[in-house]
Amino acid sequence: MTALLCTARRYSHHMHDDTADCLSLTYDDRFLRRKVLTCESGEQILVDLAQTTSLDHGGALILDDGRAVEIQAAPEALLEVSAPDLTRIAWHIGNRHTPCQIEKDRLLIQVDHVIRDMLLKIGATVREVHEPFTPEGGAYGHGRTHGHAH
Repeated sequence: MTALLCTARRYSHHMHDDTADCLSLTYDDRFLRRKVLTCESGEQILVDLAQTTSLDHGGALILDDGRAVEIQAAPEALLEVSAPDLTRIAWHIGNRHTPCQIEKDRLLIQVDHVIRDMLLKIGATVREVHEPFTPEGGAYGHGRTHGHAH
């Protein structure tokens, strides 16, 4: 007989102090509605949200039994981008609607050979790294910028 999984039907953009477990997920894996996931403890949970949701690093899924499961950005393959004129490079990345983590001296984007070639042609330095990815959210709130509903 299969045991019933604990279910998360709610998500909080802010981590709770009393998190019971942790999920380490890549950027793409943090965009979901319904899926079975395995926590760091090995416990499997069913995520069953009302709509597809972008789970942010530092957020928490709230289980039906009241426990909170912290969301962490997992390390993944990325491109680190640097250049003397980083603002210009950031504009080109944004103009292609590419998720981008913006830092003082570098940008991080997902691996994309077409974007990489474009960046090299306009003077950027690009190298592969393996780090957590937490790109900028949309101007109208948390998460991704797939839609324009406000």
